[in-house]
Amino acid sequence: MHVLVPLVALLLSVSKGFAQRSDITTENCSPSVDLPYPSNTKLPDPFTFADGKKVETKTEWACRKTEIQALLEKYELGTLPPPGATTSAFLDGGRVNVTVTDNGKKISFLATITLPSEGQAPFPAIISLGQHPTIPIPPGVAVIVMPTDMIASQQALFSRGYGLFYDLYGTNHNAGAMAAWAWGVGKLIDALESLTPAVTKINTKRLGATGCSYNGKGALTIGALEPRIALTIAQEGGTGGASCWRIAEALSKAGDRDVQTARQIVTENVWFGTSFDAFADKTDLLPFDHHVLAGLIAPRGLLLLENTDLTALGPQAQWGCMRAAREVWRAFGAEDRLGFSQVGGHRRCQLPEKQRPIVEAYVARFLKDEKVKTGVFETDKVGGYATWVDSEWINWETPRLR
Repeated sequence: MHVLVPLVALLLSVSKGFAQRSDITTENCSPSVDLPYPSNTKLPDPFTFADGKKVETKTEWACRKTEIQALLEKYELGTLPPPGATTSAFLDGGRVNVTVTDNGKKISFLATITLPSEGQAPFPAIISLGQHPTIPIPPGVAVIVMPTDMIASQQALFSRGYGLFYDLYGTNHNAGAMAAWAWGVGKLIDALESLTPAVTKINTKRLGATGCSYNGKGALTIGALEPRIALTIAQEGGTGGASCWRIAEALSKAGDRDVQTARQIVTENVWFGTSFDAFADKTDLLPFDHHVLAGLIAPRGLLLLENTDLTALGPQAQWGCMRAAREVWRAFGAEDRLGFSQVGGHRRCQLPEKQRPIVEAYVARFLKDEKVKTGVFETDKVGGYATWVDSEWINWETPRLR
C-alpha cells in the first residue's frame, strides 16, 4: 500500500541554506529542496535558486540543475536510488545482458543492439524506449532497444510497483515508472562503458534517446536526468512531456475540453512518483514546470516532434512551454541546439516526411559530429498561436551565463 505524504507536510519542511552566491562552486553546492512554495501561476524562473539567489554563471547553473533535479525527484518523479549499485554485463550476440546488484539483491535485463550496415565502428547509437524507433535512423547509427516495461510496468494504476526496479528497491518505492526507466538507461550505459567500444562497437560518447507517446514523456525525462545522453528526441509526449502543467490547466479552465491536465495524467497511469498526486489539482504550488525539466538537458541537443492534430496533447501548451524552455539554451548562447517541430496531417507516432530532414540534421550534428544547421522552432497551426503572449507566462529575465 502506498502512503502519500500530505501536501502541507511537503511544503512546510525545514529548509537547508546556501552558501553565499559568490561562494557557490561544484564542491560546496548544497541545494534547498524543502522550502515552502507560494502559489505561482506563471512559469517558475529557471535562473533563481529556491532561496532567491540569481544564477549568473555556468558553475551556478550546474548547482541550480542539482537543485531542480532534487525538486523534480521529490515532488514529481520520485527519488532515484543513491549511488552504490554495481553493474556487470556481457554481450550475447546482438544483446547486452545487464546485471545490477544492490543491497544484496540482483536483477538482470537484456537490451538488443542492431548495428548499422555501413560506417565505421564504434558507432553512435540511439536508445529507443520499449520498441524499435518510430523515427528514421540515418545510416551509420546503431539502435539499442531498452526494455522499459520490464524495468517498470505502466499498464495502468494497478501496475505501480511492478518491474525489475521495484524487485530491487521494493514495491513501495516512491519512484514513478519514468524515473525507474531513467535509472535503467543509466545502468545500460554503465554496462556499455564497462564492456568498452572495442567489444560493443558502440560509441558511448554519442548516445541518443527517443520514444513516442508515453515513451516520448519518458525520453524527455531520461534526457533530463541522464547527462550522458547527447541527443534527446521526444515525440508526441503531450502533457507530462513537452507540455507545461500550468499551461494545460489554464487551457482546460478556459474551455479546452480536449487537453489533458495533471489530474487526468495521474489517474491514467504510474509514470510519475507517488508524491505528485498531491499536486495534481494544485500545479501552481510546484516550484518548477516542464520548461525547467527540459532545461536540464541544456546545452545538449533536444528535439521535440509534436502533432498539431492531437489536441489531447495540448499543442498550445507544448508551444508555450518549449518557448520558455528555449530560454535556458539562450542563456548558454546555444538556442540552435533545441528544436521544436509541430506538424499535423498524420497518425500518432508516424513521422511525416516534413520532419524527416529535421531528425536527420539533429542526428548528424549531435551523434555524428557533422556541421549542420539546427534550431527549427515551428508549428503548422493555421495562424500560429496568435493569442499566445510570452509575458503572460514569463516574468523573469534570461541571463547570459559566463
